[in-house]
Amino acid sequence: MSDAIYVLRGVTLALAWLLALNAVVTAGAVMVARRTAHDDRRSPAFWLALRLGPAVVSTAFAALVFVPSYLAYEPRPDLGEGFDLTLTSLAVASTAMLAAALVRGSTAWVRAWKRVRAWLRASRPLTVGDDAVPAYTVDVDAPMMALVGVLRPRLLITRGVVDALTDEELHAGVAHELGHRRAFDNLKRLAMRAAPDLLFMLPAAGAIEVRWAAAAEHAADSRACETDQARCALASALVKIARLTPLRTPLAQPISTLVDRGEIASRVQRLLGGAVPVPAFSRRWPLGVAAALGTIAAYAPLLRAVHDATELLIRTLP
Repeated sequence: MSDAIYVLRGVTLALAWLLALNAVVTAGAVMVARRTAHDDRRSPAFWLALRLGPAVVSTAFAALVFVPSYLAYEPRPDLGEGFDLTLTSLAVASTAMLAAALVRGSTAWVRAWKRVRAWLRASRPLTVGDDAVPAYTVDVDAPMMALVGVLRPRLLITRGVVDALTDEELHAGVAHELGHRRAFDNLKRLAMRAAPDLLFMLPAAGAIEVRWAAAAEHAADSRACETDQARCALASALVKIARLTPLRTPLAQPISTLVDRGEIASRVQRLLGGAVPVPAFSRRWPLGVAAALGTIAAYAPLLRAVHDATELLIRTLP
């Protein structure tokens, strides 16, 4: 019985820490998002880190810091020791947050799967681009060129788009979609949808996802354009498809389309303006290595400090 209480109390505290730290990092992410809302120079990695930051930081802390700290320093409880109402309430709220994230991720996956399955019913194999990604022409009215799927990506192009584009424009568009594949953008879309965080409930989450999508489109453009000829071909393809009233894919689904979330004017301008560099999140890898080494050195003292902080919070919470 004491072992069960010990484990249950540890889970309760871990969930409470998860929620509390998630709230703190969410507040920080909102402040950073407001300051950088109009900064078009930011890379997709920056916006992705900002969107997933609360979930990653809080989950990593609970699993890699609090749990080891609890196991190392928390004594076995007496059978008469109960559970604090505030901590239990935080744990329940944290559990609800995790459950909501699971539902969001599952819903996005299922909706995308149903949409792709419907498209594939009216499709035919197409030989174009990289043979590693199966391509299909789709007989639907709305023009579209899209990379669908996460585990088994496929390239879907509507018949209207194939007929409207020249061979050069078609290959440039395919190269753009393969750029999304190399960047695992569909997986990132799904990760943002399934992230367990409080940020999802705030308008900042949607704004960050839109900025990520725009930056991801620019990055995919740059990966597809190694020559001036390719840049012009892709710009022409974007304009042609945009004039056909393209389908706008919800950010919630793991699907990347050639003309996605607007940004056509800025993309065409960059493409025709010259070489489009792939944005880099950071080149200061020595600082990252130094930070990792410092974290390893401070890990043991950190575990003790977290245990002491937990005991203090338990004593001071109402």
